[in-house]
Amino acid sequence: MKKTIVIVDDHILIAKALEGIIGNFKDFEVIYVAENGKDLIHKFENKSKIPDIILLDISMPIMDGFETVLWLKENHPDIKVMALSMQGDDKSVIKMIKNGAKGYLLKNTHPQELENALIKLNTDGFFYPDWASKIIFSNMNNEETAANVRISEREKEFLKYTVTELSYKEIADKMCCSPRTVESYRDQLCDKLDLKTRVGLAVFAIKNGFAV
Repeated sequence: MKKTIVIVDDHILIAKALEGIIGNFKDFEVIYVAENGKDLIHKFENKSKIPDIILLDISMPIMDGFETVLWLKENHPDIKVMALSMQGDDKSVIKMIKNGAKGYLLKNTHPQELENALIKLNTDGFFYPDWASKIIFSNMNNEETAANVRISEREKEFLKYTVTELSYKEIADKMCCSPRTVESYRDQLCDKLDLKTRVGLAVFAIKNGFAV
């Protein structure tokens, strides 16, 4: 079954063009387009219109992307939100991620890159291209540290890969161990840090300087 997508963008021609592009993707389908956050919330009154993924513009009238992703985090945390914007500045990237976006792409992204990003977002729970990861790493403060948590060197090595696009099997290949061993590093770190997902581990890795 294809994963359902909603596009939220006030530029209807762009949104419709994007809908056509995604229509050629094997595993995804766009079920409708919303013009801004308020329009999206109104459409959500129909429970059948709640998607798996939202592609969200930032600059929109009435209710912009920053407000919308925050509302989604509070009301529909299971929906994966990918920011899709012309804005690639540090402030916009950091604010969208802090507000709850699990991915970030620029609108000049090639269709194949978009499809790959959607696949990663769906399977891993997040997707940040290299340029966005660098922004996150350079701007996140280090208020939360690992000072009170004992983390082994191998666990630190695993943490640096959590912010990449690598699958757990690919991480295992990089670390010259089995996928089961990588999963054990994941589980141990989740227990130590009271986290539940790879996204949480990735954010921790970025904040504490373990990222690549």
